[in-house]
Amino acid sequence: MRLLLDTVSFIWAIGSPQRLSRAALAALEPPRVVIEISAISLSEIAIKQAQGKLNLQHESVFAAIQDLKLRVLPYTARHARQLFGLPLHHADPFDRQIIAQALAENIPVVTPDEKFSLYKGLNVIW
Repeated sequence: MRLLLDTVSFIWAIGSPQRLSRAALAALEPPRVVIEISAISLSEIAIKQAQGKLNLQHESVFAAIQDLKLRVLPYTARHARQLFGLPLHHADPFDRQIIAQALAENIPVVTPDEKFSLYKGLNVIW
């Protein structure tokens, strides 16, 4: 089974794991789960860090990826193609790309963001 962490879930997993829901923690626990983080999330973290909106250095981010045994999911043209026709339930461009990626890959997303649940066919774990 594969799971995709959205950006805030990743940030909470490394800095405030108590903020993750019981369902999210349980889903992330089994040994046969491949947990992924989108390359889009890494871009979002870097941009928000540069803007002073987030205090996460790149060393910490990449150390956490290793510590949590995450696989980085590249963003491809197939994922971008999924954006065409995607309803505008969510205005955040980073989240829309993560949603498109999860839909294209047919994998659940771990997120507290209720807007993700508005997308037909997207499995949200929280």
